[in-house]
Amino acid sequence: MQITDAPLKVTLVVGSNRHGRFGPVVADWLLDLMHDRDDLLPDVVDVAETDLPMSFARTQEATAALSGVTPKLATADAFVVLTPEYNHSYPAGLKNLIDWHYTEWQTKPVALVSYGGMAGGLRAVEHLRQVFAELHAVTVRDTVSFHNAGGSFDDEGRLKDPAGPGVAAKGMLDQPGVALLPI
Repeated sequence: MQITDAPLKVTLVVGSNRHGRFGPVVADWLLDLMHDRDDLLPDVVDVAETDLPMSFARTQEATAALSGVTPKLATADAFVVLTPEYNHSYPAGLKNLIDWHYTEWQTKPVALVSYGGMAGGLRAVEHLRQVFAELHAVTVRDTVSFHNAGGSFDDEGRLKDPAGPGVAAKGMLDQPGVALLPI
């Protein structure tokens, strides 16, 4: 592997597809942080916009849906997966996106950002660590978690107190580049 100064292609995966979801608020905050860095080149895959079928039949519809998603995952150097916590885990739409792909995740760093109620999505993060380990992806240790996320942002989508989450996000975003260095 050759080390270059080229920015890392990092795909932000927005993992919720519920109507009225909070994910885009957190995603916008993350994207602002990512765009402020010269070492990252962000892209987005939003499960609400993928239209992937729940069955794994290779139909024309599935092929069309995959054509808009798979290249973004395949060309990414690393991922930031943003997930809410639904019923002590991550959403079905995110699981579906993950399961439609395999080689696209392999050997790539995956950073995890979660949001939710009291637990802040951390149970979803722990489930995702197991799934990505099975796919031979490498989850980074540092995460960002928003407990009672709705109260953390104002009506304009800005963090009320950005200090803690900002430091956590910087540490987390510093990790994918380290994970890609040769051993």
